[in-house]
Amino acid sequence: MKKGDLIGITCSSSKMDLQAAEYARGVLTSWGYRVHLGITVGTSFHNFSAPDELRLEELQDMLNDPEIKAIIFGRGGYGMVCIIDKLDFTRFRKHPKWLCGYSDITTLHAHVQRRLGIATLHSMMCSGITPATVDNEYTESLAAALRGKTYRYSAPAHPLNREGRATGILVGGNLSILANLSGTPSQINTKGKILLLEDIGEYRYNVDRMMYNLKRAGWLDNLAGLVVGAFTDGQETDTPFGQSEYEIISNLVKDYDFPVCFGFPSGHQAENYSLKLGVKHELKIGAKTVLAEV
Repeated sequence: MKKGDLIGITCSSSKMDLQAAEYARGVLTSWGYRVHLGITVGTSFHNFSAPDELRLEELQDMLNDPEIKAIIFGRGGYGMVCIIDKLDFTRFRKHPKWLCGYSDITTLHAHVQRRLGIATLHSMMCSGITPATVDNEYTESLAAALRGKTYRYSAPAHPLNREGRATGILVGGNLSILANLSGTPSQINTKGKILLLEDIGEYRYNVDRMMYNLKRAGWLDNLAGLVVGAFTDGQETDTPFGQSEYEIISNLVKDYDFPVCFGFPSGHQAENYSLKLGVKHELKIGAKTVLAEV
């Protein structure tokens, strides 16, 4: 993107506070972009920002508008799956633009990867651009991605890591969303890919169940590598499950030979790098550090 390009902000899932969106707009403007706040920003309809029809209409308009060079979603939550099958990507295919977000936006990322093969950005959303984060490296990674810069990510080693190197297109996102997409037209083809997983607020037995879903549906077959981000605010029943989220995942992938890293700075936490889905990455998992380059 270039200075003066237009960014659209929409809330295609849950609602977002208008004041927070205006702060994010100010930051994006300081980076040199023009910013258009959609009418779903700052509005409320139960847990959603607006009824399905209005959220669909606004996102469709932004996808169609060739002047808009990136769409940064206000926040995740729930709601993208309600409108995904009604979106028309004909004009978007001719004039691609960055689609930036994570969490519930994983539905859109996966759908675009499966149906169109166009790169998208697993990144913080407007709700993540705050006075506390504006100057950190994770917000800077969003700025760098929008500017088209290459990026080298690093993370400390984790005891459960499986060392090795992998090269492949990065796909994935939120585990619960990906599991819900199994068997749908949005299920990603993961063969030869590097798969990213993260989640928030899930019961540990459900993380186990969702990982079995991915395994039985073939998501883990022939992976080039696995990157496990944050699993934030994990929940327990009265009887503890007996394993952490990372232990659950490690157990489910023990029979495969692809490299695996845990604790990568991505997901529902302050440490959330912007990652280019649909783009080839090189992953190096060593005894002391993890490096990923794009």
